[in-house]
Amino acid sequence: MTAPVLDRDHLAQYTGGDAALEAELFALLGTQIEACMAKLRQAQAEAGWAEAAHTLKGAARGVGAMALGEACACAEAHPLSDQALAQIEAEATRARDAMVAV
Repeated sequence: MTAPVLDRDHLAQYTGGDAALEAELFALLGTQIEACMAKLRQAQAEAGWAEAAHTLKGAARGVGAMALGEACACAEAHPLSDQALAQIEAEATRARDAMVAV
C-alpha cells in the first residue's frame, strides 16, 4: 500500500476541519521541510542525518503528509544516502503541491 501524499482525514482529526489552523500547520511544515532539508544536505555524520530525518518524519506525519513521512523513515534507515535524500526531496515537493491545492 502506498502512503497518501496528504491524508486529509488524519489532518481533520486534529484540526476539526478548521481551514485557518490547517494553513498554519502547513506553513509550519513548510518551514520544517526547509530546515530539515538543509540539515540533510549538509550532514557529514549519521547522527545529524538521522536527527533531521526523524524531525521531518514527525512533522510530516503530524499533518498527514504520510508519503513524506515514509520517505523520512526510509532515510533514517539509510543514513547519508543520496537516493534517500532524492526521495525526500521528491515527496517534499509533492507534499508542498498538495498543501497549496487545499
